[in-house]
Amino acid sequence: MHDQVIDAAGTSCPACEPADPLLRVPLPSVADLGTVAEARAAIDGLDAALAVLLERRAEVAALVQRLKPVGGFAGRNPDRERAIVDAMAERAPSLGRDRLARIMNAVIEAGLDAAER
Repeated sequence: MHDQVIDAAGTSCPACEPADPLLRVPLPSVADLGTVAEARAAIDGLDAALAVLLERRAEVAALVQRLKPVGGFAGRNPDRERAIVDAMAERAPSLGRDRLARIMNAVIEAGLDAAER
């Protein structure tokens, strides 16, 4: 296993200064996992990081909803959502665009639901 900082290369975020804590996620090599217990431990670590990322994404998406003139489900932007999925498909080609579209649709809908509470 090795630590790698997940980097949003190519993005510009003035609020994301280096002073903000970096999320370090161990990205295990599948070849290094020899047992079910090791693989499950790796999944647990990835899931923990994913939960933090999803929560932060929902917080930022809620802010977007407050800033847009039309928010919530009525304010969904299919072009923006396609661009998100396309960018993710470039980073994770083995998942494929269709799978990523389904995943991101669920993430976006859950985030919108959370923002309405």
